[in-house]
Amino acid sequence: MTKKERTLIFTILIGIIIVVLIDLFSDFKEGARWWHLTTEGSIALFAMGGIFILMKDTFKLKQNLENERKNVEVLKDESLKWRNQAKKYIEGLSSAIDSQLDAWKLSAAEKDVAFLLLKGLSLKEIAGIRNTTEKTARAHSVAVYYKSGLSGRSELAAFFLEDLFVP
Repeated sequence: MTKKERTLIFTILIGIIIVVLIDLFSDFKEGARWWHLTTEGSIALFAMGGIFILMKDTFKLKQNLENERKNVEVLKDESLKWRNQAKKYIEGLSSAIDSQLDAWKLSAAEKDVAFLLLKGLSLKEIAGIRNTTEKTARAHSVAVYYKSGLSGRSELAAFFLEDLFVP
């Protein structure tokens, strides 16, 4: 239920209570029978009960929302801590990969292609990123595989990632 709906229902129930109380007072002055006064009084009590339920649910909804906001903040903090911690390892891995590519004596273009291959990009995507043709990207990838002694993309990825995964 939206805030507008709650406000409308709340207003209607307050209106009912006011009208019923005015009518009860008027009927009491005129000497209405007890069952009539009891019936109208019950209507006012039901309307008050409805207001109570609305207020209780609104309060509970606000509490839940506040708890969720706090949870989101905690999760954001945890995420930031994890990213900062993982950043050191990712930078270390990136540096180690770069050192190995240097050891294979890859050119700057071949190193770029090797990193993009490791990221899982296709030759067409690599050519687009590097503003070259797909044929040039393929030639660089063949040079990477030849200089590294590896047979293809999966062996290249496995060379760097194999020891990261626990069996």
